[in-house]
Amino acid sequence: MKVAAIQMVSGISLDANLSEALRLLRQAAGAGAEMAVLPEYFCFMGQQDTDKLVLAETPGLGTVQDFLSDAARDLKLCIVGGTLPMATDDPSHAANASLAFNAKGKQISRYDKIHLFRYDNGREAYDEAAVLRAGDTPTTFHLTARDGHEWRIGQSVCYDLRFGELYRALAAEVLLVPAAFTHTTGQAHWEVLLRARAIENQAFVIASAQGGRHENGRRTWGHTMVIDPWGEVMAMHAEGPGVVLADLDIERLRSVRTQLPALQHRRL
Repeated sequence: MKVAAIQMVSGISLDANLSEALRLLRQAAGAGAEMAVLPEYFCFMGQQDTDKLVLAETPGLGTVQDFLSDAARDLKLCIVGGTLPMATDDPSHAANASLAFNAKGKQISRYDKIHLFRYDNGREAYDEAAVLRAGDTPTTFHLTARDGHEWRIGQSVCYDLRFGELYRALAAEVLLVPAAFTHTTGQAHWEVLLRARAIENQAFVIASAQGGRHENGRRTWGHTMVIDPWGEVMAMHAEGPGVVLADLDIERLRSVRTQLPALQHRRL
């Protein structure tokens, strides 16, 4: 199955972000991708955290959901919409939700980010819990590729990457990690964590990132990549907008799991 991991440098204009996302999705579809994964906050990176509350959508209604559905149907492409803010029963907090749409434009999955990022090194400070409500449900969906194999795909978002127990619970063949890692934490830990999740779960990892200097002054690490079940980086794009393409081979995954059946050796 050919997949596309999309990197963006999203700004404060919803329309401009969606236009850029569509351009990159068209590029992915034109290259033969069957699934494309957008980065976290692909639709909006506001001046301040509370800005995302204004854009929070209700299930089945909203500009971003319509965009994802229409693009998936028009491009005949499964699209995982990075994340977008979804309304909760508390107007001061939104869910950071990753929605998947199949090639017919139907939503087939929703995952609300479970682990909320907090970081303060004296120069940079972030606290997602100030405006986001954490999810609580590990989420997978199935996608049948053109060759007939039905892939089990596990969803996660950004800071989830640091919590290996989530990926064990997903028990998936493909792990998705749309993200907006800070430049500081990404430079230190992004690739090593991604490769670790691929190796310990013997799964493909598709990591779609924000990558560059944003209008709001934030700098994200980028380095969007696809990793195979042995932990090898198959393709990568360091900085700026771009599309990373890779072919996921189920026989490669089966070979790794057969030669080193670590998943069968678990005792805890």
